[in-house]
Amino acid sequence: MLFQRAKHLRTKAFKAQGLSQIISQAALSTASRRNGYDDTVQNLKIGAHTRVIFQGFTGKLATANAKESMEWGTNVVGGVKPKGSGEHLGLPVLPSVRAAMEQLKPDATGIYVAAHQATAAIEEAIEAEVPLIVAVAEHIPLHDVMRIHSMLQSQSKSRLVGANAPGIISAIGRCRIGFQPLPTFSPGHIGIVAKSGTLSYETVGSLTRAGLGQSLCIGVGGDVIAGTNFVDALKVFEHDDDTEAIIIVGELGGTTEEEAADWITAYRKRVKIPKPIAAVVGGFQAPSGKVMGHAGAWTGLGEGTAESKYRALERAGVNMVDHPAKFGGVMKNILAKSGRSVKKIEQSATHAQKRRSYHTSRFLRRPTLNTTSPVSAQQRQSLHLTADQSSSLLKTYNISLTIPPEGSPSTHYLGISPARSARSPSIIAAPTANPSQLHQRVKRFSFDYREGPTTDTINAAIAHLQLDAAPPKAKAQTAELIKNLWKLYREKEAIDAHVSLALSVEDDEILIYSPYLVFDDAAYRSNKRQADLHELRDKKMIAATGLEAEEAGIVYIPLASPVFPSGTAQNNTQTAPTSEAQGEPRNLVGTLVNGAGLALNAVDVLHTRLSPSTAAANFLDTGGKATSATISTSFKLILSDPRVSVVFVNIFGGLTQCDMIAEGIILAFKEVGVEKPVVVRLRGTNEEEGRRVLMQAQLPIHAFDDFEEAVAKVGGLAHGGR
Repeated sequence: MLFQRAKHLRTKAFKAQGLSQIISQAALSTASRRNGYDDTVQNLKIGAHTRVIFQGFTGKLATANAKESMEWGTNVVGGVKPKGSGEHLGLPVLPSVRAAMEQLKPDATGIYVAAHQATAAIEEAIEAEVPLIVAVAEHIPLHDVMRIHSMLQSQSKSRLVGANAPGIISAIGRCRIGFQPLPTFSPGHIGIVAKSGTLSYETVGSLTRAGLGQSLCIGVGGDVIAGTNFVDALKVFEHDDDTEAIIIVGELGGTTEEEAADWITAYRKRVKIPKPIAAVVGGFQAPSGKVMGHAGAWTGLGEGTAESKYRALERAGVNMVDHPAKFGGVMKNILAKSGRSVKKIEQSATHAQKRRSYHTSRFLRRPTLNTTSPVSAQQRQSLHLTADQSSSLLKTYNISLTIPPEGSPSTHYLGISPARSARSPSIIAAPTANPSQLHQRVKRFSFDYREGPTTDTINAAIAHLQLDAAPPKAKAQTAELIKNLWKLYREKEAIDAHVSLALSVEDDEILIYSPYLVFDDAAYRSNKRQADLHELRDKKMIAATGLEAEEAGIVYIPLASPVFPSGTAQNNTQTAPTSEAQGEPRNLVGTLVNGAGLALNAVDVLHTRLSPSTAAANFLDTGGKATSATISTSFKLILSDPRVSVVFVNIFGGLTQCDMIAEGIILAFKEVGVEKPVVVRLRGTNEEEGRRVLMQAQLPIHAFDDFEEAVAKVGGLAHGGR
């Protein structure tokens, strides 16, 4: 069975029944507020009819993107520049979104501004009632996103895609609102919904090569809270006559994959001939507690692992694959079995030319912060506080800690966390603080970001804590603790603010201990908020490789070694151990990948394809803004790990061009002194030029375009092969 070797299985602790309870609770608590927003799902059905405007229209990135989209066929009707007027690209420029709505009657807006400006731009579009709002920027602070969703859930006009997303694109309707690499797409009949941009491009490329093409591709993005989720997309695909089959591209974090599985189970029961569905899930080998490139790629309490997501979709009748390059062949097979007839794209000279341009066209990188902005565009990180720092901060919010009590008759777990499905903050509560039981017994009680937790919500959480029958003094203290935690959470822009509780037998008071505080670093990096918290960060506690990666905008996470011959497993640390006496393997694979989702998937596949003693040494995402210098730095980081015996560069060129990657590899050989064998797999934009550059360099590099061939070569080289 696929992925039997996954290390961090928690399937037993995360039964389907428990997940259903968590999802149902969150849904029930917000159902009345979300009905209006649910009605906007229909706004996702874009096409040739869609009238598009750009916010930030005259900016460099928006200008280039608009030109490309218009040449492709997108019906761009103008744009917005605050306090601006006149024309741009032969189209009207208006001073506000409201003015654009009145004069241009757009169906959708693409927001092409930096993260520190994006919140205001999204809010302006909601207030103007633009039907579809597409936000592509990374690093929008979580609390800004929750406030935006508080607005969205109280209306029924606007639908949000993103943020931190490639956008939405109709290949049939020639409508792009985002930054997807256009030559990868071809008109067809497969609908795609994806968290990862690079994995979606890989999926699209596989379908295009198979002659199937795509109908509608929705990139929901990798943030903690997404404006559109998998179930929203599935509802559109179900009733879309152009969509004959569906692909889901998921990863660890949240519960949207399990919610999709529940929806698919019900769909297959109510529809006589359901549309076939296939999926891939990334993140099987992600270490616990790490944010894996995407801001939302981490597993919270009560959320499933990649393994449980995979199994949920499989039980729902979804055809699962382990790598998106397989989707072309898989979709042909399941379409044939379903009895559906999908017209293949005509292979005319025009289409053939478009296929050739798939390898040679150049595209812009994804929007990021302006180069003139004083704010860094580093990868998003979470800020953790030490125990002493947490204690001091909690005291300022009237929360005093004690040492963990001994022999207490009861313990409880309480905090504030995001409720991803409800798109809001929530009280997180469990009647136990035992780590082995938290996943089964935790519940979220969501509430509106702007209103804060209501008395009913607080009482429901206290009841689940099994403190509703506690002495009045302890019950009142618990309610006050929730209010204080929420105040800290909101004012300091936390991601998680949790504590453990015990009821003192002697004086009927609650004892508070073991705080867990995590803050959104994007609030500082994008908006220069929470500077006092940011200053608490002790860089001495971060490995040198971690700091170097952060400064270069790279996400680099060393991974644990496979099980040693002695039967013990190496702990995951920021610095790789070097002792051969302990049985440290020396045949691990250093990975260099563009895109968090693709990097997660590459690590997973290496784990299953290679021998038990060989696996990936690291997760490394160069990010969408990779340059030749970034690639060189990535090699330096990878080769600082003595366990690495071969380097695997896995690139799907969308916004990142393959020839640029090739130049970066050559630069690494010159600057870093690469002495380990290197396997390079290049697909996508400029792939032929990239392979030509590598060949002309006459370096010991093994270049492939096929993923499976590249992985096989990596396995051979890891064990001393040639």
